Formats: sequence, structure tokens, C-alpha cells
Amino acid sequence: MTQRMLHAAQILWPAFIVAGILEMVVFSWVDPNLLHLGNWEPDIMTTYSLSFLIFWALVAVSAAVSQWLMGANDTARHTLSHHA
Repeated sequence: MTQRMLHAAQILWPAFIVAGILEMVVFSWVDPNLLHLGNWEPDIMTTYSLSFLIFWALVAVSAAVSQWLMGANDTARHTLSHHA
């Protein structure tokens, strides 16, 4: 497994779990039959699927930014230690 694949797994797997939890929490309060976009009234499975993919994408982007920031922090710390 390459480093890039490991990073993708570290981001996407936890994001998948959190998206599933968000899906359950949101739709325990929101009736998917009441959701529509303009004149489009998607069926329940479409609403669940699109919502899950949106949740997954948002959590994955958040995790990717966090991982990137941690890497930037490590690089900055490494650079500072060599200049001290």
C-alpha cells in the first residue's frame, strides 16, 4: 500500500462512518418525504443516497484539510528545528 492510499483510507473510512451516523441523526428528525428542490421531489432512497454522499464528501474534505494542516505543521516544526 502506498502512502497516498494510506492517507486516502485514513480520510475516507472515518468519513464514511461519520456520514452514516449523520444520516441516522438527521433523518431521525427530518422526514425525507417533505424535502424537495424546486419542482423536483426525489423519492426517499434518492434523498437518503444524495444526503449520505454530501455528508461523506463534507466530512472527508474536513478530514483532508486537517491531515494537510498536520503535515504542514510537521514540516514547519522540522524546518524550525534545523534553523535553531
